[in-house]
Amino acid sequence: MLDILQTVLALIVTLGILVTIHEFGHFWVARKCGVRVLRFSVGFGNPIWSRYDRHGTEFAIAAIPLGGYVKMLDEREGPVPDDQLHEAFTSKPPGQRIAIAAAGPAANFIFAIAAYWLLSVVGFTTVAPVTGEIAEGSIADRMGLRSGMEIHQVDGRSVTSWRDINMRLLERAGEQDEVSFTISDGQGERTLTTTLNGWQLPDDNPDPLGQFGLSPLRPNVPAQIGQVVSGGRAEAAGLQEGDRVLAANGEPVADWFALVEVIQQSPEKSLELRVRRGDDTLTLQVTPAVREVEGVEQGYVGAGVAQVSWPDNMLREVRYGPLAAIPNAFSETWSDTRLTLVAIQKMITGLLSPTNLSGPITIARVAEASVSSGFEDFVRFLAYLSVSLGILNLLPIPVLDGGHIVYYTIEAIRRRPLSEQVQALGLRIGMAMILTLMVFALYNDLMRL
Repeated sequence: MLDILQTVLALIVTLGILVTIHEFGHFWVARKCGVRVLRFSVGFGNPIWSRYDRHGTEFAIAAIPLGGYVKMLDEREGPVPDDQLHEAFTSKPPGQRIAIAAAGPAANFIFAIAAYWLLSVVGFTTVAPVTGEIAEGSIADRMGLRSGMEIHQVDGRSVTSWRDINMRLLERAGEQDEVSFTISDGQGERTLTTTLNGWQLPDDNPDPLGQFGLSPLRPNVPAQIGQVVSGGRAEAAGLQEGDRVLAANGEPVADWFALVEVIQQSPEKSLELRVRRGDDTLTLQVTPAVREVEGVEQGYVGAGVAQVSWPDNMLREVRYGPLAAIPNAFSETWSDTRLTLVAIQKMITGLLSPTNLSGPITIARVAEASVSSGFEDFVRFLAYLSVSLGILNLLPIPVLDGGHIVYYTIEAIRRRPLSEQVQALGLRIGMAMILTLMVFALYNDLMRL
């Protein structure tokens, strides 16, 4: 129950931040253009808190935290007194209305740039992308990648972490062309290349690194207990934090992953664990509980691994000066923009399955995981989601900002607005498209669960 509450809270905080930024863009430009703003709401439905400023704008937090809006004085929503017509949104020229509509997505991009600038200046530590086991017969194997190589570039673009490599590979899914990695090992730096030949990602659980045949080099993780879940089978068996598991059913346990494998393969089967606790060696009996993972029954005991420190030679400190951080922030934002655009294009052309679309459940789970991972991961997640929100809102679909921009651009060209019938038809089509996408994304979320 606590996990669900944390996930829901993470979703509310994430959407609250991004929606506030997006709507503030509309609000600020509308004010600059002389439009009267009646309400600035974070969330939909009845306000649970509100206040008015000296301009008469109501700032509200509403009960349904899944969006927000800026309500402006508008002749389409009711009669406007003659003395207020100059403050109505509909009285402004098309150029100003385009600026107001585009301001929300622009605010999302500005936020992403600011977030990446902050991370660049504050600095962060990342684990060097050094290869671990290479899957036999995979693209990575065919390319010539071997364990212990550090990857510096993918397709000529610098990478400093496995996240960067994951993003680069996502862009290449479904393509036929050549891919190149610049690596270094004991023999110096060189570039390895191979062809993708239509390399695809699975529909249900895309894993670019795994599908490519890559796995990160990890430090040795001993089978030492770091956390014991209250009420779990590990606690019932007498396992404690700090215990080192030496053997299971008489077979030596090499590391944490070997212990996990034994437990997962033994649902509701008694295991005899030989454990070192301080200077003592104990024998404990534990029976893993059972749970279903992707249709397969697995055992679990409710215990976590003790934290393991990375060796210093595997860590890279990334930090920029205030000025040098500016181009890096733009570069990071452009990478996120490019990835989102490529993903949309590949879904339209069929190179990437639409099942990769995510809805609020996936966003909530990723938000909760990024919050748990720390400040850097959460800020990166916010920045990426902000870019995605900005791009999606610019799509030329009626109802979205991009659709409004198309309407106002047509009006500016033909010097008169489209008929109300055409706009109403566009509105219905747009609503149908958005609702279809939302239902499909929610369905994908439920299937992932």
